[in-house]
Amino acid sequence: MPRVAGIDVGTLSLDVCGLDGGRLFLDATWPTADILAEPGPLLDGLLAGGPLDALAGPSGYGLPLRPARDIGDDELRLAFLAPDGELGGIGGLRSLARHLDGAGLPLMFTPGVIHLDTVPRHRKLNRVDLGTADKVCATVLAIADQGLRRGRTPEQVSLVLLELGGAFTAGVAVSRGQIVDGVGGSSGPIGWRAAGALDAEVAFLAGEVTKAMIFRGGVTTVAGSDAALEPVARDAYVEGAARAARQLQSAAPEADEFLLSGRMAAKPAVRDALTAALAGLGEVRTLAGFAARAKQGAQGAALIADGLAGGAHRALVERLRLREAKGTVLDHLHVISPAAARRRLGLRDG
Repeated sequence: MPRVAGIDVGTLSLDVCGLDGGRLFLDATWPTADILAEPGPLLDGLLAGGPLDALAGPSGYGLPLRPARDIGDDELRLAFLAPDGELGGIGGLRSLARHLDGAGLPLMFTPGVIHLDTVPRHRKLNRVDLGTADKVCATVLAIADQGLRRGRTPEQVSLVLLELGGAFTAGVAVSRGQIVDGVGGSSGPIGWRAAGALDAEVAFLAGEVTKAMIFRGGVTTVAGSDAALEPVARDAYVEGAARAARQLQSAAPEADEFLLSGRMAAKPAVRDALTAALAGLGEVRTLAGFAARAKQGAQGAALIADGLAGGAHRALVERLRLREAKGTVLDHLHVISPAAARRRLGLRDG
């Protein structure tokens, strides 16, 4: 049985989950900034107790499934969408990926929603962020969770996952065990810290949309320290997430369950408000998973690694067609050309 691990790098925390023959052996979380500055504790945890057969993540916006040793700097920039010198967002992810690979770990980069051929092409037009790689990972956990609770095979699972993170709100639609649509955190509803999708006129008025700007303008910007109590910010947050869930259910009409994951899903007030907003559309549950510390994305990444290594989740990984993922996050742009986007990132024309 394989020994594997998965990593999820969030805005606030970096989480890691390890499985040895399906048994949890690593369940840890650190502040993201701490590990990006000094990855030693993460490396120690991953290397302790024996070699790994597979390690999934961190993958940013995602890449077609490939070992890190085969990935060049240009592809890393496409995964993390940040040119050299960009200080906004989550800095240091490329360096962390190189640290993991350099330590001899079998790191694999995993796809985002936009790379999957189970998502129709028309849903990808002028989109980059339909859901980052960690959202795909959380969705894998959601599929496995529903299958276990309801005695369903992957082909029988249909659901909508809402990811309520510490910065962004995102969602993924699953129809018969395959991802068919997604709403990314930077193109979806207002998040706890981030504004979500920007009105194009707002982008024009801003003059320049920086990476740092993508990470602000959300509930905490509107309401400050009283974010949980301020009614306008609270209503915008809950209603935006509920609308995204309804939109995603239209792409997966068989979905009979809404699963909530992420940091904010643990807050009773948020969970209760969304349960009320989605009443009559399906059961609303919090996706807890099997680990006590590592968040859902890290757990799902471990399940992906297990499936790729031939473990118990092999059928689930095959159903999701992760190995068939292809292309780049820039392939479907028409407002600007993919070539112009590559130049913005400091890349050669592809």
